[in-house]
Amino acid sequence: MSIEKDTKEANEKSLNFIEQIVEQDLKNGLNDGRIQTRFPPEPNGYLHIGHAKAVCIDFGIAQKYGGTCNLRFDDTNPVKEDVEYVDAIKEDINWLGFQWENVYYASDYFHQLYDFAVDLIKRGYAYVDEQTSEQIAQQKGTPTIPGTNSPYRDRPVEESLDLFRRMKEGEFPDGAMTLRAKIDMASSNMHFRDPIIYRIIHHPHHRTGNEWCIYPMYDFAHGQSDYFEGVTHSICTLEFVVHRPLYDYLVELLKKDDYRPHQYEFNRLNLTYTMMSKRKLLELVQRNLVHGWDDPRMPTLCGLRRRGYTPRSIRNFVDKIGYTKYDGTIDIALLEHAVRDDLNEVAERASVVVDPIKLIITNYPEGKVEYMPSVNNPQDENSGTHDIAFSRELYIEREDFMEDAPKKYFRLTPGQEVRLRCAYIVKCTGCKKDADGNIVEVYAEYDEQTRSGMPESNRKVKGTIHWVSVAHALPVEVRLYDRLFTVEDPSSADVNDIAELLNPESETIIPTAYAEEWLAKAKPGEHYQFQRVGYFTVDKDSTPDHIVFNRTVSLKDTWSKVKDK
Repeated sequence: MSIEKDTKEANEKSLNFIEQIVEQDLKNGLNDGRIQTRFPPEPNGYLHIGHAKAVCIDFGIAQKYGGTCNLRFDDTNPVKEDVEYVDAIKEDINWLGFQWENVYYASDYFHQLYDFAVDLIKRGYAYVDEQTSEQIAQQKGTPTIPGTNSPYRDRPVEESLDLFRRMKEGEFPDGAMTLRAKIDMASSNMHFRDPIIYRIIHHPHHRTGNEWCIYPMYDFAHGQSDYFEGVTHSICTLEFVVHRPLYDYLVELLKKDDYRPHQYEFNRLNLTYTMMSKRKLLELVQRNLVHGWDDPRMPTLCGLRRRGYTPRSIRNFVDKIGYTKYDGTIDIALLEHAVRDDLNEVAERASVVVDPIKLIITNYPEGKVEYMPSVNNPQDENSGTHDIAFSRELYIEREDFMEDAPKKYFRLTPGQEVRLRCAYIVKCTGCKKDADGNIVEVYAEYDEQTRSGMPESNRKVKGTIHWVSVAHALPVEVRLYDRLFTVEDPSSADVNDIAELLNPESETIIPTAYAEEWLAKAKPGEHYQFQRVGYFTVDKDSTPDHIVFNRTVSLKDTWSKVKDK
């Protein structure tokens, strides 16, 4: 399904509150009917599933209403930012199915922002403060106790102008001075208590190099960048509600005409068993608790992509949970359900035995090989078929045989029949054990009249199992992934070390599983359903001689059953 079709279907649904605002603005002729949004990530990490929600609304609004969405990097802290993250963010947005109109950077406006700061000083709205960050913090007061004025609050304008110029020219070390907006130290909104709008950072910038050693704070750069670009609807998450009055205040001081951007906030995405903090995700990477930003257990978009999530599944998930003004936590099972639904429609079916044991059909002719047709995808009538080699010796899953089985065990056990998928009905006759009592082979006899498609094949049996011919099996590596954390809300867990929260069973590597031989042609990024096992994708670690499959998700939600025990 194309993104255009997805968008058309979304348009037919009820409007969320942001869409209602946009439609009302269009009806009122605001901004001459122009719609412009932006997605403004800081390039200090990789995008995660929470960012996907913002990407979808920022680009989706522009797409739905014939507007423009620009990508703007909030690169105002050179210490934490890198071009690696810039490139990764672009790749992730494209992968999700969106394309920006223009690429901008906050650093594009450093000269304009500096000029605006100078203008504020001249107009008496800003001053240079020489206090330490600790002193400024103490001065701020509390939400119920007013702050106290800085001893530098009333310094002469010319003195602040001179010091600010010298800050820019690099005369002072980090932390020696800041530029603060002069607003109201008694305001009930803590962000109005003379916020810092510039600080000194002697560190090379990924775009401007050493041209600057003073950098604007987010609250100062963000709204002004929106204004410089012509943004009409500045959409962000709920934690910025308390920042909006300052956003509006600074824009009012900057604007030259009736145009001004407006900020609107929606609920951020919180998922169970998932950490959304970029700082904590960076810690996982730096401590080698995961295999990098694209580890398939990570909630990053590159991690989800490597695990086998599709862009459509993520867009459908975001559409399903919607946008409100109230924070909450979404069960990760809903995200898993979205990818199951999508992969069910597109993934080719294959038989892969993950924990093999040999099944020998004792009455099947030695050396004989038959090729059984198997539908590539029963959800797609045009998907075609492929042939599976069938022979006397097969691999089956170890769990599909039990010597002493309970009453409701409907797989192989002595005296019981099962159907071998796409092939014959067989009856188990026994097994062979090694010296330690471990089962090494299972024996059965087949009924040659029960081949799939023959009249006798309609005979009912209660179990069907998958298999792979030993002589035709393709050895593959299989990586089984589960949730990275053992607690529902790892962000608020009271532990000394994040490692205590990690699920030791979040990654299980099966070095040798056996697959149908045609999977030798599988390419990285392709999606498959392994019969009765789950949905898988080919990992980037694969080589022509060693194919690696990552499990995206199991066929059913088994975690809830485990959790409820």
